[in-house]
Amino acid sequence: MALRPTRIAPTTLIDEVLSVIRHGLPGPDVVAKLAANSILGTVLATGIRAAAIDPQGGTAGIRLALENAGSIAAHRLQRYLNALATIASAAPLLGLLGTVVGLIEIFGSQSPTGGSNPALLAHGISIALYNTAFGLVIAIPSLLFHRYFSSRVDDLMHEMEQACERMVPFLTAIVERDAARAGAAVGAAR
Repeated sequence: MALRPTRIAPTTLIDEVLSVIRHGLPGPDVVAKLAANSILGTVLATGIRAAAIDPQGGTAGIRLALENAGSIAAHRLQRYLNALATIASAAPLLGLLGTVVGLIEIFGSQSPTGGSNPALLAHGISIALYNTAFGLVIAIPSLLFHRYFSSRVDDLMHEMEQACERMVPFLTAIVERDAARAGAAVGAAR
């Protein structure tokens, strides 16, 4: 649920943002709506705010703001993956621990003077091995889901990087255009 594309990077969002900023930097209310839209919206809004706050920063300032916002977004996207990886790696170990404890119990319950029943011993060992099987039943799907979701996060991060790369030239052009207009206005006032 946390990695739904509509929550992370809606497909038409970058095109909508580019059509809005072609006419100039949007107002704070539009930027706030963009930030609330999705994780990509938050990253793009950060770039727009950086262009508005520090026009002298140019492309480097915009890129730095987008990279910082992207780093935060990546952390948010990966927050549940560590738990899934831990389950995938710990489940077989817990199953093995249960098997070893079961085997210790089985062999500890056998009388040292003989008289052990091989059928009971085999039944006890088979029951002890269920722990390992249950550990693997949990670990294998967890590992598969971890790999799938890790790949999904990588794909989403790539989409967000591409969207930011598309937006940087537009923001840079707006900042340069506004700086040229401000310079012309200062020159005309003298």
